[in-house]
Amino acid sequence: MNVGASNAGTWKRACLFAISDGVPRRSLYLALVVGTVLNLINQGDALLGMASINWLKLILTYCVPYVVCTYGAVSYRLRQAEVPLEQKA
Repeated sequence: MNVGASNAGTWKRACLFAISDGVPRRSLYLALVVGTVLNLINQGDALLGMASINWLKLILTYCVPYVVCTYGAVSYRLRQAEVPLEQKA
């Protein structure tokens, strides 16, 4: 079996799972909540005007939960796609 073709198929399915069935919306909601809490913890003084805001940290603090949530949803769906039909019933 061609391993390269298998990896390409897995990547294609992973990308499709990442943009389908509500995954982006759920990831966005989670990132907004978790990112806001983390930004308040990590840059609370800057957000309250007592220090300068580190914009790179602020953006990354929202991106990381989005990526983690999306990765979790995609990896779950990839595992479910690998389970034979008789085990799902």
